[in-house]
Amino acid sequence: MDWVVFVAAGIAVLAGALGVVLATHPVHSALMLVMTLFGVAVLFVAQQAHFLAAVQIIVYAGAIVVLFLFVIMLLGVDRSENVRAEPLPFQRPIAYVAGAGVVAAVFLLARTTWVSGAQSAAGPADGPGSNIEKLADSLFTRYLLAFEMTSVLLVIAVVGAVVLARHSPTGGVRDSEAS
Repeated sequence: MDWVVFVAAGIAVLAGALGVVLATHPVHSALMLVMTLFGVAVLFVAQQAHFLAAVQIIVYAGAIVVLFLFVIMLLGVDRSENVRAEPLPFQRPIAYVAGAGVVAAVFLLARTTWVSGAQSAAGPADGPGSNIEKLADSLFTRYLLAFEMTSVLLVIAVVGAVVLARHSPTGGVRDSEAS
């Protein structure tokens, strides 16, 4: 039975991931992301990681995807845009160089020992107390600044999306000089 659950969840995850990439409508991509996240939650349950499964559903499928859908709807996906016109002429070459740099960094970092099972910086996972207590202690003491900076970054991203999506009463996007 474990094998059947694993295969079914794996197929759901792969189908959802392909749907995210291949869907032509952004809302459909977001819904496929929900399917992928639910499949990952099932895989967590199969590994007896119930807390991670609940966090996967509540935080990612519940909050983050709703935030994505809000931003997608705010940006107005029903407008057609001319994708051939490039306002920044060097944007694509810079993106290709940055993408190649990220791929190179992934390959370089994969060669280090911390990826392959080195000792945890936050301490061992065994010992007294539950995993949730240890995770909370580590998250809200040692990694509190990173945790808070991530929340600030998400708020800045939403505010940036709202500012970029503003429309003037005449129907066009507002100029920065007019606001």
